Amino acid sequence: MRTQLFLADFSNLQQMREFVAQAARDAGFDEQETYAVQLATDEAASNIIEHAYRGQEGGQIEITCQARSDGLVVILRDHGRSFDPQRVRPPNLKAKLSRRSIGGLGLYMIYHLMDEVQYQTEPGAGNVLTLFKRRGVQE
Repeated sequence: MRTQLFLADFSNLQQMREFVAQAARDAGFDEQETYAVQLATDEAASNIIEHAYRGQEGGQIEITCQARSDGLVVILRDHGRSFDPQRVRPPNLKAKLSRRSIGGLGLYMIYHLMDEVQYQTEPGAGNVLTLFKRRGVQE
């Protein structure tokens, strides 16, 4: 298990991607699976930076990666504003691009890239997003 703390800033997304990519490779993931983990983590961290912290300086994102026999768990913890993922409407992928609202694809992508996604708010301990990717399962 490895954990690293990152300043919640868009300039740190590359470091976050590299951190989870190395954990995925060490867990035996191929490049396609590793990319899926990176992309889901990037989307999750971007949402935390943009929505949970909303420009608040000094916020942090703690990322923990834990290899399991069947895959990789990535946990993102923050202390920003919480939200209810059930209130986020799925994007209308059939609508013309000119009629789609900006944003709204991040959660959709996370749920489709990962095999399991759980979000919870722990009073006093912050928000916890747990992502799980099975090894050897292709989209």
